[in-house]
Amino acid sequence: MENTNFQLGLLHFVHLLVNVDGHFDDRERKAVLVINKEESIPDSVYDDFIKKIGNFTEEEIYDIGKEHLTACTDEERLRAFVHLYKLAESDSDIGPKEVRFLLYGLKGVNINYTDFIAKVGMSGK
Repeated sequence: MENTNFQLGLLHFVHLLVNVDGHFDDRERKAVLVINKEESIPDSVYDDFIKKIGNFTEEEIYDIGKEHLTACTDEERLRAFVHLYKLAESDSDIGPKEVRFLLYGLKGVNINYTDFIAKVGMSGK
């Protein structure tokens, strides 16, 4: 069985990241679909997430995502942030708001920055 905490935590943080710069473009949409496929996130989980997410503030979305991710293993949290990094790169321009979000998120879920950089490097960016 898939780790629902991982899937939901990742979805919450993905939502925040794609909206941090004020626009959700086609490259980001495609990247989100790739993430869903790679992590075997069922359509039912994704669709339910999309239906509910509009009822929350950004702060609530962050807190819910953080709660889900902190219930995951270190490796799962690192894997989530590698996805987030790749997503930030998908529009060919990682902006300062995206960098701040990634750094704030790393700290929030207790991921060591050095471990994150090593994992991103190993993933082939």
